[in-house]
Amino acid sequence: MYAIVEISGKQYKVSEGDIVFVARLESFEEGSSVEFDKVLFISDDKKMLVGDEYIKGAKIKATIISHGKDKKVLVFKYKAKKNERKTKGHRQAYTKIQIEKITTEV
Repeated sequence: MYAIVEISGKQYKVSEGDIVFVARLESFEEGSSVEFDKVLFISDDKKMLVGDEYIKGAKIKATIISHGKDKKVLVFKYKAKKNERKTKGHRQAYTKIQIEKITTEV
């Protein structure tokens, strides 16, 4: 069984037991559980559920494992023949979650 869920404006394909890296969820602490109700699609071996926008009554329960930052990405700006060079770095914040259960009312 797997589902497609919207978390922080991005869509993720998840199944029970998966560990997923999502955009930082600031309001939750490590070890706490969280439920996502913006489920777009659920499929198992026998049937598929597709929502108009979201599936009513469908929820995904997850546990927050940790918060962290990704590897550094370097951004280099350069203008030829002008002696202009800029280097910037960026580390994207993430939250590591484990999917516990996918439930639906149907």
